[in-house]
Amino acid sequence: MQTQTVLSLNGLTKSFGTVSAVKDVSLDLKQGEVLALLGENGAGKTTLMNMLFGHYLPDQGSVEVSTVDDQMSPLPLGDPQAAITAGIGMVHQHFTLAENLTAFDNITLGAEPIFSFKRHKAKAEKKINDLMQKSGLVAPLDVPISALTVGERQRIEILKALYREARILVLDEPTAVLTPQEADTLFENIRSMTAAGLSVIFISHKLREVLAFSNRIIVLRHGEKVGELATKAADEGKITKLMVGTEASENKRSPAKPGAPVLTLESLCVACPSRRNSLKNVNLCVHASEIVGIAGISGNGQSTLAELVSGMTKPDSGKIILDGAEIEANEPRTMIEAGVGRIPEDRHKDGIIGHMSVAENLVLENCEDPAFQQRSILDWSAIRRRAEALCAQYDVRGPGIDAPAKLLSGGNIQKLILARVFESNPRLILANQPTRGLDMGAASSVAERLLSARENGAGVLLISEDLDELLSLSDRILVMRDGALTETASFERNAIGLLMAGDAA
Repeated sequence: MQTQTVLSLNGLTKSFGTVSAVKDVSLDLKQGEVLALLGENGAGKTTLMNMLFGHYLPDQGSVEVSTVDDQMSPLPLGDPQAAITAGIGMVHQHFTLAENLTAFDNITLGAEPIFSFKRHKAKAEKKINDLMQKSGLVAPLDVPISALTVGERQRIEILKALYREARILVLDEPTAVLTPQEADTLFENIRSMTAAGLSVIFISHKLREVLAFSNRIIVLRHGEKVGELATKAADEGKITKLMVGTEASENKRSPAKPGAPVLTLESLCVACPSRRNSLKNVNLCVHASEIVGIAGISGNGQSTLAELVSGMTKPDSGKIILDGAEIEANEPRTMIEAGVGRIPEDRHKDGIIGHMSVAENLVLENCEDPAFQQRSILDWSAIRRRAEALCAQYDVRGPGIDAPAKLLSGGNIQKLILARVFESNPRLILANQPTRGLDMGAASSVAERLLSARENGAGVLLISEDLDELLSLSDRILVMRDGALTETASFERNAIGLLMAGDAA
């Protein structure tokens, strides 16, 4: 690996009102290096990278990037186009795609002059198809982004950055929706690109990937740089202690003692425009006091299954039975009143109302509870007291309970949703990607709460593309592919990955 410095961040500082997000952070990136940037939710990782990419203007500090003749040159701040021109590409954790445009248009957007008389579509398609073949990140190019699943959108984000042939690539949780085989393929291709001179800043909460993939690790805590070490000298214990100040505790899962069926799906069929997302004769039973895991590559029907269980989609045929009673009107309010707690896949779109306050979002699903209203008038004192208590209990960090929920970081929005769900003591918990984008401490807390709910008699339907999460929490695992469910007795990573890809015998 060459030692030429290609990027220098010097004393970057950024505050939002009274909240200090990043404090005097400096770091260097070498050519051909993979630098892992770690920290808890709210530690400042994404804010730091957004300053690098020009989305945020720093309060203080500077950025220098190498030129083609290996000279360091100041990067204009607050200018994303300047970052792109300098060879910096960023794959965001939260998507930056135009939903009304196709995947192809999103990938090529901005890569050609806007007033060009001729569009080189065939050449662009060939380049994208070559990238998909090399990276293993396959997605439909002629479909609007609004019709794609979360996982497919993530792949488009990665392809969009690779299409621009960046010399410096920032990856913010790039493998969150990939199978182990897909993640390995991505890493292999990035390794080949780093061998050719690409430099990578890699943000991830998966320490196993960080230890296998990176060359060097930098840790942020509360917006400050608190540690830097070579990956070969690191282990999970050292990294965790830097991130949270203490060693991580391991979640203990006792043997399951399943009770009566809580959720039963009988011969469920749902037709969708995308054949893969349709449900085909799905049979599923979730008992009290058990966690049933659903594995699968994003876009194979998991979203439709989650919408069905949460009351957002009606079945074309088949039965939904909750606690022995068939659900006739499958609507969100019906499912909530029947005791279903819902953790949605897309926390921004389906989990909160962004312009409403944190306190309001915490009572969205139970504002009719007498504890929060008197004579049909909301009791704002009671609502605010509850919000203060839940934000403290679930460590929801942000500008305050009266601030719009959209101002929270992604991880803290997830904590808000978790607080709302778990405090309702549901009979069935639909946990759809519950730890996506969460740091180790927060993810461990989610796992503890799911296990606690299981111990207290709730049934849990856990839909996740994180096999580590499924393997550590599930009592049974089913694999969803092309809208059909297959139960597997194997708890072996590669065997499940092959079922997900359709390559198992």
